[in-house]
Amino acid sequence: MLGDVENHSSRRTAAFFDLDKTVIAKSSTLTFGKSFYQGGLINRRAALRTAYIQFVFLLGGADHEQMERMRKYLSELCRGWNVHQVREIVAETLHQLIDPIIYDEAASLIEEHHAAGRDVVIVSTSGAEVVEPIGRMLGADRVVATRMVVEDGVFTGEVEYYAYGPTKAEAVRELAASEGYDLAGCYAYSDSATDLPMLEAVGHPHAVNPDRALRREAAAREWPVLTFDRPVRLKQRVAALRMPSRPALVAAATVGAVLTAAGLFWLASRRRTPGTDVRNTRL
Repeated sequence: MLGDVENHSSRRTAAFFDLDKTVIAKSSTLTFGKSFYQGGLINRRAALRTAYIQFVFLLGGADHEQMERMRKYLSELCRGWNVHQVREIVAETLHQLIDPIIYDEAASLIEEHHAAGRDVVIVSTSGAEVVEPIGRMLGADRVVATRMVVEDGVFTGEVEYYAYGPTKAEAVRELAASEGYDLAGCYAYSDSATDLPMLEAVGHPHAVNPDRALRREAAAREWPVLTFDRPVRLKQRVAALRMPSRPALVAAATVGAVLTAAGLFWLASRRRTPGTDVRNTRL
């Protein structure tokens, strides 16, 4: 899929992936709305509003103003939540909720970058309590995510670090400095124009399922535009990769039949040869 996936530079490189609507088909944080409701963290009204925000997000993405409203709403919503309980809910429902919405194309890209010797870094505006387990599921090497202030084991509703817009680009540059990445040889993927600073920071930016603003920028700058539209469970991908194709299975069966027939013929001929003890003959 990458085309020029080979790593020609002697310096280390990485691939930076936005998460929501780039690697997975929905908003990672909002996807857990029902689970948070069932766990008693939010009431029915908040659950319904979260579902509505998810619908709007999927329908048309989110510009800067919408992202700011979403940040404010989610920050206020999580005030007083027990951090340990949040992590438990995410761990218990992660595979049920996130596994089915991972884009097959994104999972393949992650595999290809790893095969080329690149680190894979998830850079997401969603909270670390959600993004970090997803990053582990995907096999990412590092995760950059929003962090909330925690006091006495609960969220205060204040943001300690907001991984959004220019902050994502700063994180990419800081990682490049600390890990020795050659940014000119690095890749980045996102669906949103709010991630333009991150895309501009690397030598190989890609627009994935882009919103209208990013699509215009990608066309103007001649950036590759990728369409991801095949959500698939990771377990199904692994099974598909391990299962030989139908022609291969047919060929294997044919070869097996031929070898079996040849072995039987050889055994019969050995039995007709004087002085041969077939009991000590290993096929």
